[in-house]
Amino acid sequence: MSIGGSVTHLLAAVDVSSGDTAFVLISAAMVLLMTPGLALFYGGMVRAKNVLNMIMMSFLCMGLITVLWIIYGYSITFGTDLGSGLLGGLDFLGMKGTLDAVVGPDGSHIPMQSFAAFQLTFAIITAALLSGAVADRINFGGWTLFIGLWATFVYFPLAHWTFALAGGQGGWISDRLGALDFAGGTAVEINSGFSALALVLVVGKRIGWRREPMRPHSLPLVLLGAGLLWFGWFGFNAGSALIAGQLSSAVFLNTQASTAAGALAWILVERIRDGKATTLGVASGAIAGAVAITPACGYVNNMGALFVGLAAGAICSWAVGLKYRLGFDDSLDVVGVHGVGGLVGMIGIGLLATTTVNGAGANGLFSGGGFGLLGKQAIASAATLVYAFVITALLALIVDKTIGLRVHANHERAGLDISLHAESAYDYSGASAGTFAGIAGHSSQSPFPPQSP
Repeated sequence: MSIGGSVTHLLAAVDVSSGDTAFVLISAAMVLLMTPGLALFYGGMVRAKNVLNMIMMSFLCMGLITVLWIIYGYSITFGTDLGSGLLGGLDFLGMKGTLDAVVGPDGSHIPMQSFAAFQLTFAIITAALLSGAVADRINFGGWTLFIGLWATFVYFPLAHWTFALAGGQGGWISDRLGALDFAGGTAVEINSGFSALALVLVVGKRIGWRREPMRPHSLPLVLLGAGLLWFGWFGFNAGSALIAGQLSSAVFLNTQASTAAGALAWILVERIRDGKATTLGVASGAIAGAVAITPACGYVNNMGALFVGLAAGAICSWAVGLKYRLGFDDSLDVVGVHGVGGLVGMIGIGLLATTTVNGAGANGLFSGGGFGLLGKQAIASAATLVYAFVITALLALIVDKTIGLRVHANHERAGLDISLHAESAYDYSGASAGTFAGIAGHSSQSPFPPQSP
């Protein structure tokens, strides 16, 4: 299914396109690869004592979200709307009926299970994105409970709002409001960004934030992760067309254009502001450009994609600094990159969309379409932002007051790899205790009693 086009649920009697099915399955595999890419991207950005915990949170999402998706997530996301435009029904509970059905836009059909697998990978990485905001300080058990609740009450409903189903059976943003979102600027990007903000406010700041150095421990890991994300984003965006053809080709090139422009814009801002262009900056800018083009990739032309990427790179570079001014500790800049980048992309549609790229879309302000589409994009963005922030805050408070979200201070100082997982990412056996303490960022004197073998 393209988020930007309607999809029909049909019986399997219709012809299935083997080429489009292969295209969607390959795209799904590429999007799934983005989550290990994100794990490396985030893992390199934290201190050495927390890298395994960072990676573990992403892999937890790959397991937990898959189970929830099969049991009920797909059904309440893509089941027939219950009438309010807010939630799908239980048509496909336990994936019932999906083996005998197909979906497809504009006459090209693929098996529903291919579509379900593709959309599952979106749910996985959206959940994993939140981990970057609370790096270095969240209880793994609390994270597990929270992310299960969050997927159920935040992601699945918002995905239903955004996705279009034929005959007005989808969510209110797509089928009633008529806002455009090709591959998840609302349900994925704005949702993750402002859910992250709510989670950060509940969990609180890291010990030593703004007083102690908390630099990335491995920039090569960051760049490797960014490269995997860049690669996977072609599946994320082009695959959302569900057809290997003209539109998916345009989306592919738009994704490349915006991602590249975002990388250049970010390091240009760095060069002007700080006098140096950094590897962390080029990686962050590329992600910002990819984030912003996600909703717009199927509605703007190639020049429009360049403008979206340039705007995202510059604006997100500025936005990440807001956490210091406003006093919230968004560890790895999920709010500034994904939340703000998603807003840039959604508003960019209202300005730059053109039906010459996608006849199922609409013209934006600069293409003679007036302010109508721009208003719809703003309403969709604001509704997603408010819902994600409020419900996430409530869920985080519930988990925090029951089993707890924040780790003990001693665990946080010692590092989550050792204290929560009894593992270390690197073998320091050849180094002195003092060297280990300096590299890992904590005292060589353990705050925990010795454990039996």
